[in-house]
Amino acid sequence: MGSKRNGLLALLGLSALAWWRYKKATPEEKQAVKDTINTAKGNLNKWSNDLKEKASDVASQVQSKVSEGQQKVEEHITKN
Repeated sequence: MGSKRNGLLALLGLSALAWWRYKKATPEEKQAVKDTINTAKGNLNKWSNDLKEKASDVASQVQSKVSEGQQKVEEHITKN
């Protein structure tokens, strides 16, 4: 429990330092921070879209395998 409290205090301290530093920054430095955040946001969106696409591909592959299995079972049942 103590380590959680210490971690939260450290995070709060870093956040306060970052906020103070941002408020004292020049307009160019503020723009650089905004650009970095926007780039990170774009990369995160791209990564999540790639992940969704891969999940969709896997789901369609699983569905096709299930359909093949159902067809084989139906063929086996009709033969017997």
